[in-house]
Amino acid sequence: MARSIRKYSGLLLVAGVLVVASGYVIVERMHADHEVARVTEHSAIPDVEVVTPEPGAKTVALTLPGTVDAWYQAPIYPQASGYVKMWYKDFGSDVKAGDVLADINAPGLDAQFAQAKADLDAQSAKYNLTVVSANRWHAMAQSQAVSGQSVSVADANRKSGYAEMQASQHNLDRFVALEKFKTVVAPFDGVVTSRDINVGDYVSAGGGEHSANGDANQMFVVSDMHKMRLFLSVPEVFSYMLKPGLTATVSVPQFPNRTFKAQFLTIAKGYDPNTRTAVTEFTIDNPDHLLWPGTFASVHLTSPAEGGIWQIPTSTLVFQEAGMQVAVVSNDNHAHFRSITVGRMADTRTDVISGLQPGDRIIRNPPADLLDNQEVRVVVPAKGYEREDEEIEG
Repeated sequence: MARSIRKYSGLLLVAGVLVVASGYVIVERMHADHEVARVTEHSAIPDVEVVTPEPGAKTVALTLPGTVDAWYQAPIYPQASGYVKMWYKDFGSDVKAGDVLADINAPGLDAQFAQAKADLDAQSAKYNLTVVSANRWHAMAQSQAVSGQSVSVADANRKSGYAEMQASQHNLDRFVALEKFKTVVAPFDGVVTSRDINVGDYVSAGGGEHSANGDANQMFVVSDMHKMRLFLSVPEVFSYMLKPGLTATVSVPQFPNRTFKAQFLTIAKGYDPNTRTAVTEFTIDNPDHLLWPGTFASVHLTSPAEGGIWQIPTSTLVFQEAGMQVAVVSNDNHAHFRSITVGRMADTRTDVISGLQPGDRIIRNPPADLLDNQEVRVVVPAKGYEREDEEIEG
């Protein structure tokens, strides 16, 4: 009997151990399932970093390349064909309007000029004869010795002779003007910035000096450098800066420690479709002729920025069918896409014209699968990973 009781007690003990072990396994499994569910739920909420919009800069600074050119620049071509007899002004020579630059020996023109004078003398003699004849016919007509038809013919011959004499006179005047072109003169006060002829070179009227291969070049280039023109191409997003009164600071390679002031003159009022830029012109006073035509210039522009502009990191932008948007986190930590109007864009910063409010929490680098009204978890990056964004510059 006692032996049966001990056997029964052993079975109960084993059964109890199995029950306890089974309960432990079940509890552990339930705990694991709960932990998996908790982790899964936690992972389903994306971690995001947020930034707030910052007021735009009070001024906009822009640096662009430009080209300095003369106030006036005249390439001078010959108007008389012949050979260069002598040139008198070399590179860099200061000239006044009317100063002789070169003389051209034009024997062909001289011969045509002499012929024109002879033609005028001949036509003048013919005209004088028609006048005498017409007077005689009129005298005879008074005594009715000749017909009226004969008198009319005499008058017509006189008028025709006068017209031919006038034509010869105009032809001679043309050659008188061409003879003056044998002397090449400066058109205005300035500097000779180019001389492309030598003594003995053949030059052709209207075609310049002809080289061995037949190409035509100008004889001289005279530049007025008392004031210079500065040309630069301004991107369309910055064209609002270009207004009367705008002053630019100009640097040139030959004077690294000096700057020049340029005043806004005009803008093309049209954009190049290939570059989306507009040609802009400034003026620079140059009384000492320190600046030369063709100089490369670095042009720095500064202008007050437009009001009501916010700046955000470019990495916050989202391009969707609705247009440009950002993901804004609400007070209950849900993301909402909001349409914005952007202005100037740089690699790291973008101007926003409308669509933002002060204090908006904007997601930086929003996930590609982020949905509207999706719950998010805002995290603060470790201090060593905080990023500084550069400001928009031209």
